[in-house]
Amino acid sequence: MGMLILGLVIFLGVHSTRIVADGWRTAMIARLGEKPWKGLYALLSIAGFVLIVWGFNQARQLPGLLWEGSMGMRHVTSLLMLISFVLLVAAYVPRNGIKARLHHPMVLGVEVWALAHLLSNGSPADVLLFGAFLVWAALSFRAARARDRAAQTVYPAGTTSGTVITVVVGVLAWAVFAFWAHGLLIGVRPLG
Repeated sequence: MGMLILGLVIFLGVHSTRIVADGWRTAMIARLGEKPWKGLYALLSIAGFVLIVWGFNQARQLPGLLWEGSMGMRHVTSLLMLISFVLLVAAYVPRNGIKARLHHPMVLGVEVWALAHLLSNGSPADVLLFGAFLVWAALSFRAARARDRAAQTVYPAGTTSGTVITVVVGVLAWAVFAFWAHGLLIGVRPLG
């Protein structure tokens, strides 16, 4: 579990600078320059992610189960994951109504992803991984909305075409991942 915890501390720590130290982050970017800051950020993020994957694979082998998700809960998880994929896509498709309304759909997508996985997976490693991401995403969303209010940020209105593209791409990405890629990459086939 140590590698998983270290990976979470590094990865979520790097991704929490805007939550807990936005002024420090701004000062560091001014001191180092934007490109070196992004390079350091990327290197630490990759290192944290690698440790998370490695640590989670090790921790999944440990015995113990805090709860076991029922078959019905797996259907709820699948539905929540569909929503999560649409939210993740909404972060990238220009002028979609989802981003226009929610403003930070990627963070909400991570929050829904973490909650969905907690509902179906109850090992200590699952609770640590998905619980940490759930707490981080909730705090990140709150901080982002506060920054928006302080800066009086206005998001462009969504269009019907942007919203339709977002939903279609999100559903297709969910289907590919649920029916094929999750089994290939994670070793668990949620719908197969």
